[in-house]
Amino acid sequence: MTLSPETPAPLGTDTGPDLRETQRIYVACLAAYNNGRLHGAWIDATEPDEVMDKVRAMLAASPEPDGDEWSIHDYEGFEGCTISEYASFETVCALAAFITEHGALGAKLYRHFGDDLAQAEAAFEDYAGEYRSAADFAEEITRDSGTEIPASLEYYIDWTALARDMALNGEIMVFQTGFDEVHIFWSR
Repeated sequence: MTLSPETPAPLGTDTGPDLRETQRIYVACLAAYNNGRLHGAWIDATEPDEVMDKVRAMLAASPEPDGDEWSIHDYEGFEGCTISEYASFETVCALAAFITEHGALGAKLYRHFGDDLAQAEAAFEDYAGEYRSAADFAEEITRDSGTEIPASLEYYIDWTALARDMALNGEIMVFQTGFDEVHIFWSR
């Protein structure tokens, strides 16, 4: 038998799965776990009823006859968000949908608001946009407000300091999601 090596992907090519499309949880049978056996299933976090159906099927196939309790032992694709062992499938699927829609930014908001999905969703009502830096945002809103800045003073304005003051004063929230990529939200 001859194994042929696979041709590697060119540099800069993304060959991995898009985590925003693969949120899933590992649900384990507690009866098997408590008796020293690992029995569970990886389940895509799509619809709560579908997840529950797959959990029932996993429990029915348990090596322990009285396997009727479960817990979430692992998860992936949730961009660093934590999921409780006993989180409801409604909560897990809602978080998965939110992260699918908003990616790493959604996960950062979720964590910022203490794992409160309702607050993270509501924050998007106050979304100001994506910028290269918070300083770019501060400069843009100043110029858009009609403030006339004399040409002789333009280079003396510290837009970075202005943006920092806006954040420290609680006017804006700044989330960095990449190099030269920040997202600005107005604070409530």
